[in-house]
Amino acid sequence: MKHATLSPLPYKAMTVAGVMSGTSADGMDVALVRITPGVEAPRLRLLAHFSTPYPAAIRKEVLSAMNACAASVADLSRLHWRLGQLYAKAILEALQKYPTKLALIGCHGQTIYHQATPQRYCGASVACTWQLGEAAVIAAATGVPVVSDFRPADLTLGGQGAPLVPLLDWVYFRHVQRNRVLQNLGGIGNLTVIPAGASASQIFAFDTGPANMVIDAIAEICFQKRYDRNGAIAARGRILDPVLQEFLALPYFSAPPPKSAGREQFGREFSQRFLARCKKISHRPEDAIATATAFTARTLGIAWKQFVQPTLPATPTDFIVAGGGANNAILMQAIAAELASFHVHISTSDGFGLPAAAKEAVAFALLAYQTWHQRPGNLPAATGASRLAILGKISHA
Repeated sequence: MKHATLSPLPYKAMTVAGVMSGTSADGMDVALVRITPGVEAPRLRLLAHFSTPYPAAIRKEVLSAMNACAASVADLSRLHWRLGQLYAKAILEALQKYPTKLALIGCHGQTIYHQATPQRYCGASVACTWQLGEAAVIAAATGVPVVSDFRPADLTLGGQGAPLVPLLDWVYFRHVQRNRVLQNLGGIGNLTVIPAGASASQIFAFDTGPANMVIDAIAEICFQKRYDRNGAIAARGRILDPVLQEFLALPYFSAPPPKSAGREQFGREFSQRFLARCKKISHRPEDAIATATAFTARTLGIAWKQFVQPTLPATPTDFIVAGGGANNAILMQAIAAELASFHVHISTSDGFGLPAAAKEAVAFALLAYQTWHQRPGNLPAATGASRLAILGKISHA
């Protein structure tokens, strides 16, 4: 069967809201972005960034939905619609604080399950992904069309459905003379490699493994804190090397890209195993946090040595960090130590006019803009898809 194709619409200037809630399930980020046509790619200007935490009861429900082997269908449906209400509320609050005429919304939603590798199910091989947050609710509440469900189109073409931020990385950070490696440190870590002067088809990206996810889980279990603020707990602990070596030997870290990860691999059950292993050596929870922090840094070092450095031209390289982990001084020091032999210049996206906490929300504003203009949003070199694809579904107000 021959597939119907859409003729891309001419780009036009729009103000778009991007909405993101990541695997840490700590809240919602709204980025208001002015996007205008450009010669090689659209141009972006961040107008404002607004962040608001999930209510405690919602965060508990989201984490339960992510990790439960069996969940109530009724509760999942209710959570889907309730998150739509919360996303709409966050957007309206952002517009009240930063008034602007909004033309479009791109909402990633809350991932509760992501299985990029096909598995046998009911007599067939199935890959799947699920993001909650009913877009029709958002469109009705805001009066603005919403693009949502970005990942399935890539997944159906054999891709991982992730990472999707690389298009933003290329549009915003590419450089003619410098290599750029963009590292996000959210719940999961992911990086994008942009060789100097590369076209969009020449970059690649993948998930490096857990970034804050294991650190946050142990901080919550042992210290009743959502995260280790500025790495203060890790700074008091010592690294348990036997635990580090054991978990670094997991096949995921040596597997070549494309690859993606989530709570399915590194969520609550994994964190509990990691903590239990630490407790066999030390009863100080600070040591578990220190070891989890070192674990994240070492996975980045492995990724660089095996997959990043061999692909880069012999030109200066910038390593640009975004996400909540950029605020963890101990984690950033450990990453700097891991990358010292590669002679890279380390900075955060803030120095490029894009706050670390806003970056993923900006990415989904750009992806929504691409979808609205019937243009692809995935990069097959990053996701492993067989071809470019227009991502998402549109809910009209």
